[in-house]
Amino acid sequence: MKIMKKLLSAAIASTIIATTAQAAISDNEIRIGYLADMSGTYRDLAGPNGLVALQMAVEDVGGQVNGANIRVVSADDRNSPDVASSTVRQWVENDGVDMVAGLVASSVTIAATRILEQSNRLGIVSGSAASSITNEHCTPNHIHYVYDTYPLANGTAQAVVQEGGDSWFILTADYAFGHALEGDVEKVVTANGGTVVQKVRHPFPTGDFSSFILQAQSSGAKVVALANAGSDTTNAITTAGEFGLTQSGQTLAALLLFLTDVHALGVQAAQGIQLTTGWYWDMDDDARAWSDRFMQRTGVRPTMVHAGIYSSTVHYLNAVKEAGTDEAQAVRQQMMNTPINDMFAKGGYIREDGRMVHDMYLAQVKTPAESKDEWDLYKIVRTIPGDEAYRPLSESQCKLVNN
Repeated sequence: MKIMKKLLSAAIASTIIATTAQAAISDNEIRIGYLADMSGTYRDLAGPNGLVALQMAVEDVGGQVNGANIRVVSADDRNSPDVASSTVRQWVENDGVDMVAGLVASSVTIAATRILEQSNRLGIVSGSAASSITNEHCTPNHIHYVYDTYPLANGTAQAVVQEGGDSWFILTADYAFGHALEGDVEKVVTANGGTVVQKVRHPFPTGDFSSFILQAQSSGAKVVALANAGSDTTNAITTAGEFGLTQSGQTLAALLLFLTDVHALGVQAAQGIQLTTGWYWDMDDDARAWSDRFMQRTGVRPTMVHAGIYSSTVHYLNAVKEAGTDEAQAVRQQMMNTPINDMFAKGGYIREDGRMVHDMYLAQVKTPAESKDEWDLYKIVRTIPGDEAYRPLSESQCKLVNN
């Protein structure tokens, strides 16, 4: 009888806990909004395939958490902060979205995270690069997961200067991401004994880079650095090749280059370019296994952004499960309390400023002779430990950090 009573009490307690956890999930449904450039400059690095990565994450946790179903909605932000703001506001006010994923253009992210902070919903930034997102633009309602401009500068720019590239021309996309990358790179160049000869900003996006490459050639700088991304980068590299920039003795440094960019350019055009990345599909067994699944779904190998979207979504949903609620602050705290050890990062962790700290990698594009197939594109030159890669909290301007 006593045993029966204990079993009955345990069953009742379990039911109460499960019911409480389920009740704590708003509308008894976890709603995720995927916001990204689905048709423009940044389509390939995140875009529709980022939505596939997110859906894979939802499937891998079983499609529900604590009995509450997971629902995903998506939208094309068209790289417009205004579109982003109106979309996120509608999702929050009308559709009950709990978390916004994707978030690629930095201007879009900054606009979206303001709405998320006002409404106390959560955002996980996987595509944006500007380090200001967890610095002066930090909020208690978003996490910056994959990479930012600080390690891009400390990886690629530092390596190029140390190899003798001590005079720089920086060609910059004229919006938040480009400005942040330009600023971070200039600090690294000067700190390592180099000089920035000239800085020129181009409209975002730009189709014709002829005049900008001519300015770079006439600057006399040893290094022509591209502080842009997506099709802007590939167009600039193609134009530089047409104008014989590297043949004239200048070095081309792509400060943010994605796997899809290199694939589009081909190893013949991109060989030897050094870059910094947060992840590579062929870096270890876990990455390869997940990448094989992704390729079966999409026909392409994943970028670091695709991998980060998957990893961050699984991490978020596991945090909802452990916290027993989808309330933004409780989930964010649970995510901060839990290390990230998966196909994307080993020993990753989320700081109080929202920065997910993990190892970064200095890579070099293989030569045609080294590349075994169309996606065998990088060789990892060295690992940059996470605590060295990202801006130290002692230098942070984030309102959440007590310096």
